[in-house]
Amino acid sequence: MPPTPLPPLAPLELRILGVLIEKQLATPDYYPLTLNALVAGCNQKTSRNPVMSVAEREVQSVLDDLRSRTLVIETSGGRVMRYEHNVNKVLGIGEAMVALLAALMLRGPLTAAELRGACDRLYRFADVSSVEAYLEDMITRAALPLVVKLPKQPGSREHRWAHLLAGPVDTSSAAAPAMEVAGGPSEDVTELRAEVADLREELAALRALVESMRG
Repeated sequence: MPPTPLPPLAPLELRILGVLIEKQLATPDYYPLTLNALVAGCNQKTSRNPVMSVAEREVQSVLDDLRSRTLVIETSGGRVMRYEHNVNKVLGIGEAMVALLAALMLRGPLTAAELRGACDRLYRFADVSSVEAYLEDMITRAALPLVVKLPKQPGSREHRWAHLLAGPVDTSSAAAPAMEVAGGPSEDVTELRAEVADLREELAALRALVESMRG
């Protein structure tokens, strides 16, 4: 069965799906997520653009809507309900593309090198060329166009990529991030920053799990 076209997703819908994918791939022992852990992931201050502050009731309301579209599945386990994403089946894509989408949903437009670093604990890409190949496939070979290659901005060295799950992207007004100017951090520094951010994310997930067990 071909993938079902999706209506544009709202910011909190994107954040919830991105967090579920991220935690599934980075911390599988704590997945599916409880509502408490999911809220903590949505409100995380590292590796998030934009940073959000959402209440449990907001996340629950959006979860109910995502469940009605089969993008999220509710499972019973222990004393609390848990949630998992169904993005790979709805869109008909594999783990590599799912990981790239999650990074773009959580962090905003990124270069291929930045995406490789951001996905380091989600999916191991051999090199930047491998990331670029998957991104190109997400335009031409995926059943639905999933990403767009943004034009280079003045002073930038590389193209950035953005997802299309929120609808078309205005490429003419996409501003280049500070780290894309000449003389910015090297790829190694970018990957190190991503690794530190991911370690902080895992710590936040562990704390959320302890809190849910105490509850």
